[in-house]
Amino acid sequence: MNIEMEPEALGLSSAALDRIVTHFSSYVSSGRLSGFLFTVARRGSLVYVGKDGDADRENARPVANDTLWRIYSMTKPLTSLAAMMLYEEGCFDLNDPASKWIPELKNARVYAGGPAQSPRTVPATEPVRVHHLLSHTSGLTYGFTHLHPVDEMYRNKGYDFGYAKGADLSQAVSDWCSMPLLFQPGSAWNYSVATDVVGRLIELWSGQTLDDFFQSRILDPLGMTDTSWFCPPEKLDRLAMLYVPRQGQAVPYPDIANSATRAPQFLAGGGGLISSASDYQTFMTMLLRGGEFGGHRFVTRRTLELMTTNHLPGRGDLRSVARDSFSETDQSGIGFGLGFSVAIDQVESRSLLSEGSFGWGGAASTAFWVDPKEGLTVGFYTQLLPSNTYPIRRQLQQLIYSALVD
Repeated sequence: MNIEMEPEALGLSSAALDRIVTHFSSYVSSGRLSGFLFTVARRGSLVYVGKDGDADRENARPVANDTLWRIYSMTKPLTSLAAMMLYEEGCFDLNDPASKWIPELKNARVYAGGPAQSPRTVPATEPVRVHHLLSHTSGLTYGFTHLHPVDEMYRNKGYDFGYAKGADLSQAVSDWCSMPLLFQPGSAWNYSVATDVVGRLIELWSGQTLDDFFQSRILDPLGMTDTSWFCPPEKLDRLAMLYVPRQGQAVPYPDIANSATRAPQFLAGGGGLISSASDYQTFMTMLLRGGEFGGHRFVTRRTLELMTTNHLPGRGDLRSVARDSFSETDQSGIGFGLGFSVAIDQVESRSLLSEGSFGWGGAASTAFWVDPKEGLTVGFYTQLLPSNTYPIRRQLQQLIYSALVD
């Protein structure tokens, strides 16, 4: 991962970018983070890599440019892109009911009250459509959020931060789609397993397993050689440790960390990938270029524009339509498209983030965004669960845009 242009040549201040390292180094020196790395590119050229601390503090292994990170929900944009590649091939319409492929959704029920053990439900008045899954407006949820009786139903089935023992992706999708929806499809937003369901649809539409589709259609064409569903033995010395906060200190969490070293129970399109900053930078550059990279077109510009347009009910922001939902982004002034959050109101968000910027984050405090207006792509990598422990992402936006001088 080599610097391709000096920051000043593309309208950024080196001194201001250095200040970002100083800012996040205070997280390292205080013990709140073990280490971090961030990348800044403009108009497709990498201009800055900032890093400090350790990828694995307990083994004195410093963060390096080629460190491997669990990107968790930063997998979702790749899964959404894969789906829309198949959309362009006519495999489905965004308005198609997902029950065409997932029979458990044919007679979907919606939670109407009561405890998880004996809920009251009503029939869904609108089918769960493919676009609902891509925009998290389907009414599905996550078990780990602990915010609603339907979350508890997921946990009772074995789906908390992980997946029910012995379940493959087909079984998990059947389990989730057999449980009540949180709300009528299309009426609200709730972060959920919906992208995992999309991953299963990709398998059904393409006739390939999700990993084979990713490898042949996205990872190989982009040259993302360090992105995979688990870390192979020959790369273990590059894999960062996973941490959780305890009394203001980041402490290792090997129980979950070690799961990244073996083949997963099933391929989770919502959060299964390991990647490097260099690989994800390539993915971001392709997005900035409107779906093309290295002479290979993944989706058309028009499809990517549709994906990065706000699809929330009433064109509202997440604050107005999210149902007590965890999110990997701030909610005021932020909409959601087909796989990405989208900045829609700079005043409401009280942020320097340009309207039209899109991105997402991961459970271990990673984040990225693409700003077409400024020609900017930014990635941030660390390994601290959960991602809302510190306001890292908002601070990063503030500092990055303060470094723009043109």
